[in-house]
Amino acid sequence: MIIDAHNHPDWCGYNLEKYLANMAKYNIDVTWLLSWECPADEYAPGNIIAMPDIGPNGPIPFARCISYAERAPAKFVLGYAPDPRRPEAIDHLQAMMDIYGVRVCGELKLRMMYDNPDALRLYRFCGKKRLPVTVHIDYEFDTGAIYPRPNYWYGGGIEAFERAIQACPETIFCGHAPGFWAHISGDGKHDKEAYPKGKVMPGGKLIAMLRQYENLYCDWSAGSGANALIRDPDFAKDFVLEFQDRLLYARDYFDNQHQEFMNGLDLPAAVLAKIYSGNALKLVPLPGI
Repeated sequence: MIIDAHNHPDWCGYNLEKYLANMAKYNIDVTWLLSWECPADEYAPGNIIAMPDIGPNGPIPFARCISYAERAPAKFVLGYAPDPRRPEAIDHLQAMMDIYGVRVCGELKLRMMYDNPDALRLYRFCGKKRLPVTVHIDYEFDTGAIYPRPNYWYGGGIEAFERAIQACPETIFCGHAPGFWAHISGDGKHDKEAYPKGKVMPGGKLIAMLRQYENLYCDWSAGSGANALIRDPDFAKDFVLEFQDRLLYARDYFDNQHQEFMNGLDLPAAVLAKIYSGNALKLVPLPGI
């Protein structure tokens, strides 16, 4: 079984029909389908081309996730993350759980410190309800753009994320995106390059955090997740073996680079089974499995 633990509806030109065909092409049985609720002034206008159905609450409305799940219920696990700065956030999340069966809090992608007190309340609620929380981290650095902002940071960096993990030990966090995966290496490039290249250097903050916090998981999606391991295949195999119980196969897109690389590492079948579905099922059990 293969579970894609991070993807979105109506994303990069894929409607439901194309989406299901893509899942079948790459033998993906189930996808965690995540929303992205975010104020209009906190995401880049360039996102519109990839997410044409932007709603009043953000680029990827939860209504689109619902639409997919209602038409193909066996194929999707619903994820929804309200903006925790909103006073109704926890009540809204509870309602989405009760009415639509939300099982994941994600994707949280906001220009706020992830240890914001309101966010901590939301995480603790998710811990009690056994919802894993998927977060996106990006750093601010010059990309050459001028307008409307030179870059878009999310989360306040790895230190703010670590404080949240420490403050909410009962909550499972799934780290994701360039500002998370760049910390696999101790080369100091995390706040200078979105996709650092070259050998992974000792001293990576991500490695230290995984060894210290059992409630931290890795959402291995997008170009950032793929790059983190592809940049150094020798290191990648050791990393996967050490953290085989907390690595989630995920894509955040519709290519197959993650499977192609993982299948080429000559890993034991039992390890691959954990990465492709076992760890996701541990966090979000599915009926009959």
